[in-house]
Amino acid sequence: MADLSAAERRMQTIQLLREHGHASVAKLSERFGVSEVTIRKDLRALEDEDVVVRTHGGAVLADHFKFDVPFDSQAALHAEEKRRIGQAAAARVTDGDSLILTYGTTTAQVARHLLGRRNLTVLTNSVRILAELIGNLEADVLMLGGHLTQATATVAGPFAEQMLRDLTVRKLFLGCDGVDPDHGLTTTNALEAHLHRRMIDVAEEVIVVADASKFGRRGLSRVCDVDSIDVFITDSRAPEAMVRQLEAAGVEVCLV
Repeated sequence: MADLSAAERRMQTIQLLREHGHASVAKLSERFGVSEVTIRKDLRALEDEDVVVRTHGGAVLADHFKFDVPFDSQAALHAEEKRRIGQAAAARVTDGDSLILTYGTTTAQVARHLLGRRNLTVLTNSVRILAELIGNLEADVLMLGGHLTQATATVAGPFAEQMLRDLTVRKLFLGCDGVDPDHGLTTTNALEAHLHRRMIDVAEEVIVVADASKFGRRGLSRVCDVDSIDVFITDSRAPEAMVRQLEAAGVEVCLV
């Protein structure tokens, strides 16, 4: 592909970002048969046009975090990887556990795979997660209250935080919109980011569930540093260098 013009190369870069979420300079250089210096020039040009945002070692689309993406649209992306992650996460739940499940298409897969576990207590701020748990007679479900975000059917705000204040749970299964080992975990919604920090405070174990497309992305609202995470369950496409950074920070990384 070395004979592509700069314009053609940049258009294909945008398409790759749409498909995979993040692209590294090294991978783009290899794909197009040009130097990493050339790729960085391409990414700078696209960033100047507000098309991409450069991240540590690569780039993401600039508009990814401007709005909450509807649940059904998110669920269709990397669906098989999310199913495997959800199944692996649910395998860590034992009878009698107390859990928090945050909003997300991957955490919904965790909820879906809880069937068979007995005597669970599950808290959530997500109407979608609630729907997954309806019919699971072994789960005592507590729905947090507060301000409803229509696009994602999630609840956040001071009422939800108040409900958490006097609670302690064994495991928090936390979804995210982006993870960058240098910047931490991020999400699009400031109210949810604040609520997630309260959830981390009351959880004995913090388990992040996110497919590999979330790596290298930075959302608008920061949730926590990576050293607040105990376990990170993702798929085998996760960038090796970022996995090593997580492990160096003391995070147990599970690739499925």
